[in-house]
Amino acid sequence: MQCAPFREAASARLDGEALGIPAAELDRHLAACPDCAGWAAVAGQVTRRARLAPAPEVPDLTAAVLAALPRSLPGTAAAARSRLVGTALRLALLAAAVAQAGLALPSLVTGTAAMSAPVHVAHETGAWNLAVAAAFLAVAAAPRLAAGALPFLATFAVLLTVTTVRDLQAGHVHADRAAAHLLLLAGVLLIAAVAWRRRPHRRPAAVLGGERVVA
Repeated sequence: MQCAPFREAASARLDGEALGIPAAELDRHLAACPDCAGWAAVAGQVTRRARLAPAPEVPDLTAAVLAALPRSLPGTAAAARSRLVGTALRLALLAAAVAQAGLALPSLVTGTAAMSAPVHVAHETGAWNLAVAAAFLAVAAAPRLAAGALPFLATFAVLLTVTTVRDLQAGHVHADRAAAHLLLLAGVLLIAAVAWRRRPHRRPAAVLGGERVVA
């Protein structure tokens, strides 16, 4: 008689698995076969010792796990303050866009501008002001556009500031006209703040195999 199937069934019984043969047939074979009965007894002792062996000591990692947790989690006061600042910047940009459009409409509608500029020059000035207002509005609605709009608007603002200061010194422009450009500078600064807040943050370097790796 082949004993292998019965020893497999005896091993399965020790592990709580399906025997693969009727239990009564296994019992009859163990009663009639001293070799399989001895094998089953030894296997039972080995299984019992393995199950009753003491578990290896595990170090207490509670302090290390708690120290590795981030200091601020999403939904905390810091995250709420960050959302509040972002909302305030977008609302300020919206206000700047409305004010900038207010400067553009008279020049576009009536063709008149400060310092009695020619009609076409007034139209060009109105178009520029309205384009700037549209840029402010676009960034207020979609802050992800801030980085793309900043190079053009910042260049325009810097050049306009330099020429306006020179014109003030030479008496080519009135102070009230120059003061209107402060709205443009404020809007550009707001867009710069939005772009700075959305800049990508580098993850801290990890040490792998003795080498620093930046994710």
